[in-house]
Amino acid sequence: MQQAKALTRRTLLTDAGVVAAGMLLPSAVRAQNAAENASQTAPATPTPSASATPLTQPVPPGGMNGVAPGTPMPADGKSPYAYSGISGPGWPVDTASGHGGYRSGSGGLAYAGEHPYPFPTQPLTEKDASGSAVTAGLIPPLLPIVEVQVRDTIVCRGGDGNFYMTGSTGENIWAYSRGIELWSSPDLKSWHYLGLVWDIDKGGTWEKAWRPLHDKPCRAIWAPEIHYLRGNYYICLSIAPTGISILRSTTGKATGPYVHAFSPDQPIINAIDPTLFEDTDGKVYFTASSATRIVQLKDDLSGYADDWHPITLTDPDHTPSHHADRCTPRGSNDLGTEGAVLFKANGVYYLGAADSYEGRYSTCLAMSDKIYGPYHTRHESVPCGGGTGFFQDHSGGWWSSYFGNDTQSPFREKPAIVKVDFAPDGRVIVAAKQPFVLNWKPKPAVPQPPA
Repeated sequence: MQQAKALTRRTLLTDAGVVAAGMLLPSAVRAQNAAENASQTAPATPTPSASATPLTQPVPPGGMNGVAPGTPMPADGKSPYAYSGISGPGWPVDTASGHGGYRSGSGGLAYAGEHPYPFPTQPLTEKDASGSAVTAGLIPPLLPIVEVQVRDTIVCRGGDGNFYMTGSTGENIWAYSRGIELWSSPDLKSWHYLGLVWDIDKGGTWEKAWRPLHDKPCRAIWAPEIHYLRGNYYICLSIAPTGISILRSTTGKATGPYVHAFSPDQPIINAIDPTLFEDTDGKVYFTASSATRIVQLKDDLSGYADDWHPITLTDPDHTPSHHADRCTPRGSNDLGTEGAVLFKANGVYYLGAADSYEGRYSTCLAMSDKIYGPYHTRHESVPCGGGTGFFQDHSGGWWSSYFGNDTQSPFREKPAIVKVDFAPDGRVIVAAKQPFVLNWKPKPAVPQPPA
């Protein structure tokens, strides 16, 4: 079985800030490189299991969504869309990768870049990804880790010394996706495509059903996450528009095969954006959506070990511009609207959710010395970095994954990573020194009022 060749990201200092060395590819050879991505063999480690199916760059035959509102659910279970439902291995990163991208939705797909899909798309304008957060010094001038369409990017450090990346993939997750795609890297620089490690048609049960979303048929995975917990790999996922599953690797490998950890007969809970967290004592916890409650799971993650615990935020942020409009009816007392996050750093628990913070789709975090709270000091972590997660590198440094989901981001729906640090009061901030972005100077931090 063949894998895509390694996609290497190396950086050099220039007057403009950062470029990808060796990745300024003439347009005449891009088609050849795409074929090589699908045909060349990657390094032997890690080797995907027989269940992992590397796929070539998708070439759907049709155009746009092609499905009118009110279309009934497919009687035969087959997709009515032209989309392939996969993102594929992607392309090498060059300087143009730091701009443009994708904006998917029920009305179709918008795109701007060097590798358009072979079907009609709407234009993604400069206003859709203005990069104003970079200009303001809030985030560095990022480049994706791979030039590929991925929403809700998650990176996990595995037990084998490799990092694994996944997220919402396929051309349009408001319509159709096939399953869960996976990439790996030994060093956060070179990324290898491992293919489709879980296929809804082959491994799904209740997930196979088509459901109405915005008055159209939909069968897609939202915000899957891969985690290395208690010596094994688990994937948690949500099915649009609601419903969560947790999958367990049967081989102890990140590539699976995967089976349901909970009962396969029904969703664990009707929610979206699940996440898992293993504490220092080995206990595993689960939250989802806007992280309003947390529950401990059994040791084998086959069910709940306890009751759900509601979360209290002792000092809610009531500034209207720090919340999406949907938070207003709830009194803006919550962490965010979706994209739950839970991790522990320096002995402190961090719980959060994505929200619209000054127009940026950012993860807003709060802190506690106890897993069930109460939590305090809600703050924007990585600007424009919502709907993702946090992880440690081999040296213990902390990072946030990123994909870009607002007009202030430099690009949309591409996977990236940002080094983070911790302010004296514990808040998560963008690190001043970025390994992949040289000579970047962040905007001076604004002092926070005393609690």
